[in-house]
Amino acid sequence: MEPTANVPDARRDDPAVELPVNGARGPLLELVTRSGCHLCEDARAVVTEVAAELGLSWSEVSIDNDAELTAQYGEEVPVVLVDGIQRDFWQIDPVRLRTILSKAVAEN
Repeated sequence: MEPTANVPDARRDDPAVELPVNGARGPLLELVTRSGCHLCEDARAVVTEVAAELGLSWSEVSIDNDAELTAQYGEEVPVVLVDGIQRDFWQIDPVRLRTILSKAVAEN
């Protein structure tokens, strides 16, 4: 899938963004969700599992109270962003996510 969206650069340097478990800066992994979304629950489980396997932390961002994020991702949630680039949406594939994150870890 081609990248289709970017996260504002200000969020990349946000001290609230957790560092990977090993303490080194790895890829920024974000899951964009909304409340009441059953696919978001499935995606959360996939992201949790794959991130744990690779020793990465991740954050979840809700579009519920953010008009800009709703306009950008409203029809696609859940959305996985890696380093601010949209990498997957709707049904998150664990194999694809693992491949993308492994490559991103190697590049960091």
